[in-house]
Amino acid sequence: MTATPGLGAPRLATPDLLRSTFRRHAAGVAVITAHGDRGPVGFTATSLTSVSAEPPLISFGIGTGASSWPAIADTDHIGVHILGEHQGELAATFARSGADRFGAPTAWRTGPHGVPVLDDVLAWLVCRIVGRVPAGDHRIVLAEVVLGDLSGSGRPLLYHQGRFNRLRD
Repeated sequence: MTATPGLGAPRLATPDLLRSTFRRHAAGVAVITAHGDRGPVGFTATSLTSVSAEPPLISFGIGTGASSWPAIADTDHIGVHILGEHQGELAATFARSGADRFGAPTAWRTGPHGVPVLDDVLAWLVCRIVGRVPAGDHRIVLAEVVLGDLSGSGRPLLYHQGRFNRLRD
């Protein structure tokens, strides 16, 4: 490989190259929840994507080694929560391995289809899982939106350069 004038030298694909590249990609922050055999589970996701308007479909990625994966693999319905800029600590809690994600101070309730619904988010959806597509050490989960609530207010929380951030004016 040769360097292109004005650009750095290209690097061969590695997990580190992928991680480093996507640290530069600002993404919205969501928390995905489900009810598992041992109670509620959830994780922070920056891979949430709108897939289709008709029918209304979303997708997200989850590692098969993640503690939430067994519940996501077995459940029919999940909750999708769009976090506001005031919820950096909540995002960090759901991203931290071994954390008591549903203990205090997390405020939540059991919602439709038994899905854990987080309080004070910008918006939440309950979705029915319609597919789990193998993708390396992850699964891409496709889910159809069943219902939702977008009555929250505020600005979104973003993830960039390995940190939770706010929009700047």
